[in-house]
Amino acid sequence: MDLSNSTIWGYRRENGRVGVRNHVVILPLDDISNAACEAVAAHIQGTLALPHAYGRLQFGADLDLHFRTMIGTGSNPNVAACVVIGIEPEWTRKVVEGIAETGKPVAGFWIEGNGDIATVAAASRQAKAFVHQASEQVREPCPLTDVWIAAKCGESDTTTGLASCPTVGNMYDKLVPLGLYGCFGETSELTGAEHLAAARAATPEVAEKFMKVWSAYQNDVIEAHKTSDLSDSQPTKGNIAGGLTTIEEKAMGNLEKIGREVKFIDVLEPAQAPTVGPGLYFMDTSSAAAECCTLQAAAGYALHIFPTGQGNVIGNPIMPVIKVSGNPRTVRQMSEHIDVDVSGVVRRELTIDQAGDSLIDMITRTANGRLTAAEALGHREFVMTKLYRSA
Repeated sequence: MDLSNSTIWGYRRENGRVGVRNHVVILPLDDISNAACEAVAAHIQGTLALPHAYGRLQFGADLDLHFRTMIGTGSNPNVAACVVIGIEPEWTRKVVEGIAETGKPVAGFWIEGNGDIATVAAASRQAKAFVHQASEQVREPCPLTDVWIAAKCGESDTTTGLASCPTVGNMYDKLVPLGLYGCFGETSELTGAEHLAAARAATPEVAEKFMKVWSAYQNDVIEAHKTSDLSDSQPTKGNIAGGLTTIEEKAMGNLEKIGREVKFIDVLEPAQAPTVGPGLYFMDTSSAAAECCTLQAAAGYALHIFPTGQGNVIGNPIMPVIKVSGNPRTVRQMSEHIDVDVSGVVRRELTIDQAGDSLIDMITRTANGRLTAAEALGHREFVMTKLYRSA
């Protein structure tokens, strides 16, 4: 398959990035602004509120991550325009100014000194104007590789490492050399294969940076807070039911997502946008599906590929999530959740190369406007990552 000239119909944004959706987002800066944002979204059709649980009394690195996630979410190329609502003006303006650096239409409102009713009214008028602007934007031909594509797996089983994760890796092997931005994460789920992951770094410096991040997660988070072991979390009950009895077994399958040839060129903090240039990146993330997807979307990724064995149903409100499964039972029993069926790999009816081509075809169709299974079913999981207790 010659992919060098592959194109999709996307939305070219003010900063040159390509989006595959055209959302007008109503973004709460903090948990107590959720109600106002949801009221605006209820009033103005074509808008999307993103309620979440945090934003008050965070500090230090935790606050930095919060702002990075907020600004990154509003800046995502799948967002045509953004209305930010916060309880007070200073932090609201900070998020608005961060999003505005992309050239994207954005406006901020705050509740203190105004109250919910006046804030909702003013924000609704602005949201309506943004909806009119967004509805007149037209898709245009764009290189397929201009669409940034992230990946993680969930509810993995033995078929994940044999079929669906290698399918994703095959896609990266084909598209990253052509200029694609890719991303993988799940720091704790690489336990037992961390040395193999480090060996796939593009340089010794990147390998050292990866091992430093992995060791910090292992020592400062897992070792510091675990009980006797991680058996209630890693592997999950679903993983164990699917035949993965240790984190090491899970990690080996997980790593198949990055292919056989591509090397990752940098290590990103949670929600950090890549800066080195096109290539595959590792992001330091939780292995929880909704958290990882939220962080990758905040880093600017426009599409997500999600291999699943037992049948994870995750979605994301602004970044389409394409589900890939190689488990024949999951494809049969949970067919409404699966976008790409690669179960033929385990039946030896389909090669990994063919499976990779079928995934690229679905990526193209999704980028052109096809709703994913998660979108059609209304899965909009948006979960912020918090590093430690609030003040």
